[in-house]
Amino acid sequence: MTFVLVVDDDPSIRRTLSVNLRARGYDVEAAGDGRSALQIVDERMPDAILLDLGLPDVDGVAVLTRLRTFSSVPVIVVSARTEPDDKVEALDLGADDYISKPFSLEELLARVRVVTRRAGQETPSPCLELDGLSLDIDDSRASRDGESIHLTPTEWKLVAHLARRRGQLVRQGELLHAVWGPTYERNSNYLRVHLSAIRHKLERDPAHPTLFVTEPGLGYRFAPRLTDAR
Repeated sequence: MTFVLVVDDDPSIRRTLSVNLRARGYDVEAAGDGRSALQIVDERMPDAILLDLGLPDVDGVAVLTRLRTFSSVPVIVVSARTEPDDKVEALDLGADDYISKPFSLEELLARVRVVTRRAGQETPSPCLELDGLSLDIDDSRASRDGESIHLTPTEWKLVAHLARRRGQLVRQGELLHAVWGPTYERNSNYLRVHLSAIRHKLERDPAHPTLFVTEPGLGYRFAPRLTDAR
């Protein structure tokens, strides 16, 4: 189920958008300020964010700037600010779309469908070579120095999700949601166990990993220094 975060200081807009998105099958959370929005993102990465700029604490521009330091989640700005400079600034900072208030509900829902569909399109899976290690994500094949390495289906899901976000921080909640589903988003022990197994299979020195790196208290990062084999 597609998860949409609605961020707006107007309770009536939060309520209207939440009700209409849920009626169309979306999973929805709402936040009335920037700090609450970032807290939700920290616990569970949305599939799309509807972001007001005029928030009471942290300005929406600051929220967008912070988001883009660690995530490419689609963001649609929904704002009463109609000056071209405001739109240009938001888009330059990484917003995927901008719609002005008052807005047509059907148009906004259509834009949500567009950005989530675009984000859901399969990106090419990497085939990687590094220090004798070969990873072919599409074919779920791994080997080191020509010897095959067996990974379980769950381990491959973790490796694939991290590899497709190469160099980016992937939050614990996002990774748990992607691999196990929404009911497991607080089971961080699952990640520790499986990442430990992955490191023992794929790292030269599992005690000092250089591929699957832990960001304490935040999540994980696939951060190899490598070139694509393709």
